[in-house]
Amino acid sequence: MHSRLQQRLDDQQHTIDLSPLLDVVFILLIFFIVTTVFVKETGIEVDKPQAMSTQKLERNIIMIAISNNGDVIYDGSVIGVAGVRNTVSGLLSGQSRPVVIQADKLVTTELLVQVIDESKLGGAESVNIATLL
Repeated sequence: MHSRLQQRLDDQQHTIDLSPLLDVVFILLIFFIVTTVFVKETGIEVDKPQAMSTQKLERNIIMIAISNNGDVIYDGSVIGVAGVRNTVSGLLSGQSRPVVIQADKLVTTELLVQVIDESKLGGAESVNIATLL
């Protein structure tokens, strides 16, 4: 009788409670979901020019596109050159984030320079042009 009780106690001591482990896994999952940075794409496909000195930027960027017909686009909507300054200044709001311009290779230099100027006047410290490797 004593050995049965001892065997039952031994069986209970060898089990592992997985509840705390599952709690930790769910908390980590929630943490990674909440802290993930989402990049807003411009909403159009741009044929970017190629460059040899290309480098990767961080993911917390402001992405502006210029299509081959001259439309300036942010987050799927046409903002035009006149809307770049207000868009950039509203998105920066005290943070330092780089602006990346996805310009089609057929875009005129004049339009590209206007968008770069408006981005800098909107408060962007760093304005980059997206290219292919």
